[in-house]
Amino acid sequence: MITQELAAYGYLISAICFIMALRGLSSPTTSRAGNLYGIVGMVVAIGVTVLSPGIVSPWLILAGLVVGGTVGTIVAMRIQMTALPQLVAAFHSLVGLAAVFVAAAAFVSPDAFGIGSPGHIKTQSLIEMGLGTVIGAITFTGSIVAFAKLQGLVSGAPLVFRGQHYLNALIGIVIVLLLVWFASAGHPVTFMLLIILSLAVGFLLILPIGGADMPVVVSMLNSYSGWAAAGIGFTLGNTALIVTGALVGSSGAILSYIMCKGMNRSIFNVILGGFGTDGGAAVAAAGGKPDKPVKAGSAEDAAFLMENASSVIIVPGYGMAVAQAQHALREMADLLKERGVQVRYAIHPVAGRMPGHMNVLLAEANVPYDEVFELDDINRDFASTDVAFVIGANDVTNPAAKTDPKSPIYGMPILDVEKAQTVLFVKRGMSSGYAGVENELFFRDNTMMLFADAKVMCENIVKALEGSAH
Repeated sequence: MITQELAAYGYLISAICFIMALRGLSSPTTSRAGNLYGIVGMVVAIGVTVLSPGIVSPWLILAGLVVGGTVGTIVAMRIQMTALPQLVAAFHSLVGLAAVFVAAAAFVSPDAFGIGSPGHIKTQSLIEMGLGTVIGAITFTGSIVAFAKLQGLVSGAPLVFRGQHYLNALIGIVIVLLLVWFASAGHPVTFMLLIILSLAVGFLLILPIGGADMPVVVSMLNSYSGWAAAGIGFTLGNTALIVTGALVGSSGAILSYIMCKGMNRSIFNVILGGFGTDGGAAVAAAGGKPDKPVKAGSAEDAAFLMENASSVIIVPGYGMAVAQAQHALREMADLLKERGVQVRYAIHPVAGRMPGHMNVLLAEANVPYDEVFELDDINRDFASTDVAFVIGANDVTNPAAKTDPKSPIYGMPILDVEKAQTVLFVKRGMSSGYAGVENELFFRDNTMMLFADAKVMCENIVKALEGSAH
């Protein structure tokens, strides 16, 4: 065992490591170091907690670490990069559920936590416990819905109904009143009602949000999980949990705000649910085949157009992730650069299924960081670009976001690929994007559709480029 003073120093070291981790994760070039700082911080925090005074069963804690660590390792080793957003959403749900369980344990056995006795819990502890429970329960069910949408188990289109905002507001008011009642009386029935209503709110907040906005949802749920952890940290009197939860909560909220600004969304609508819609029925594209004509091309056509261009901007999306095409794409870009073509990558803030999804995939393929640009830094360049090579990015290039007020993605800034001289669009078929909106870019005169698996198409373009060099 260690003294309280040493435990405080240990938690301070852990907190510093977590701050350094966030600092490192702010840039692709320092992200590995950031991850290492986070690992060290967590190891220190766990070690200090297990060795702290008052821990009755350290071996039980270690057994839980072994089981959880084993499961986490197996999942991490087997998970595909395409499923990373689903994994993050699933982990968020576990954090929320853990917060609810800890609050329940503290409510049932307050003497074990040093916050009073059954029926006589400190008011401050009841407030902390209630807030942690509410946020944790909302995070749990909200993350489950996000996981189901990302996994394709639930439609990516907004699921809305008349009066949903009034219902959410009513439940929110009831939860606030219950929190006040719980803090003053600490009644078990009140605690159960808080859990049930908060679980319902998690479903009601996330179901109305469309697929195109799901990256912001993942970011906001990340923030919720942090605040839930911080709330329970106060109940447990654990400094490391308070600091870590506050860091995750605040950084997630800041990221969500930045993304909302970039998508022309309201941060309050994100918090309250149902953003990306007007509160009425969502407008989704029909699933049938469109009657409009499209111009289809081959890998050889694409290779000819790009190798004779002076500049090419590549726009990666979730289709690239599904096909695991990033390595073939980098090989294609390398061949174009050997021919004197300027090649750059344009990343939309919500490309993929979570913030930074495309950046991670491109980094995995060793794409140089200085060739990757965010929307604001490159959007003006499309008008002077010969070829825009769109690989599986649908909603983030859809002009309907600028032209159709009834569209669920209306108001979302897009990559202006339609302004390029030629748009090469790699896609398996003519289906709509994750938001369920038909992309009118498919039918533009300067668009050539390349119907194929993204990886196969990139590999065939590489072969065509190599063949033209001989």
